[in-house]
Amino acid sequence: MALTFFVISLIFIGIANTVIEKSAVGRTFSSVDSIPHHKVGLVLGTSKFLQNGTVNLYYKYRVDATVALYKTGKIDYVIVSGDNSTKEYDEPSTFKEDLIKGGIPEERIYLDYAGFRTLDSVVRVKEIFGQESVVIISQQFHNERAIYLAEHYGIKAIGYNAKNVSKHYGFKTNLREYLARTKVFIDILLGVQPKFLGEKIVIPS
Repeated sequence: MALTFFVISLIFIGIANTVIEKSAVGRTFSSVDSIPHHKVGLVLGTSKFLQNGTVNLYYKYRVDATVALYKTGKIDYVIVSGDNSTKEYDEPSTFKEDLIKGGIPEERIYLDYAGFRTLDSVVRVKEIFGQESVVIISQQFHNERAIYLAEHYGIKAIGYNAKNVSKHYGFKTNLREYLARTKVFIDILLGVQPKFLGEKIVIPS
């Protein structure tokens, strides 16, 4: 029985991964020259520092990618969606500080403090910020999953791929991604919604 469950789980994980990868074909971009203009870029949050105190390269490269999109005129506004579950942990504000340092004006940056998961970030960009078409900014594997979720929730999304990390650096993250992709389908099946919604925020035209 345990072996059967294990095999079925592996098959489900494999199918989930394949479906999400295929859904994003032709919808992620790694060059600012090739990506079309969008009003809003949605950067998906992560912690700035690792447990050992060094800068998280996933974070650094997402900041770099967002700044590059803005400076080349590919996006007009940025929504930073991340975790702010405690006073001591505030991903959106940390991103904002570094985006401003990178040259993006403060008034062009909007913060989503309730982006606890990718699902929350994607749904809230539509329900709270009123955006039905966005550029999602993260590493390619993350963009692919976010694009699948966006399509399910009626959002036209493409992804701009921040620089990826080495296979060794991202080994644990890549393993977790297989489970995260499987959970996408479980969440959709169960009708999981964001932890919080709230008042709408208007982004100027």
